[in-house]
Amino acid sequence: MFWKKKAPANPNVFDAGGGVYNVRVRTLRHGDEVALRFTKSAHIGVAEEGKGYVLRKPVVSTDHFDRGEIAVFFDANYRITATEAEGVEFIPVSEWPKD
Repeated sequence: MFWKKKAPANPNVFDAGGGVYNVRVRTLRHGDEVALRFTKSAHIGVAEEGKGYVLRKPVVSTDHFDRGEIAVFFDANYRITATEAEGVEFIPVSEWPKD
């Protein structure tokens, strides 16, 4: 129906429009929350396989300096196909605080 909000393509990544994306993660070691912002034009590169695009971004928390890395995979049309995390876990967009 037209009055329902469209579900996000990926529950872990918020598409803010204009090629801007937001992600929130929680470190596994201490549970520190880290907010990340990336853009299509500056941060996303071609995937190693040559099919689609990928963002690989290191994560460091400010409280305990916990480290991790995220990867967000896109198809050739910049639609998110998968997300991966190491040392952190994604916080779904539905759990983000309402600003």
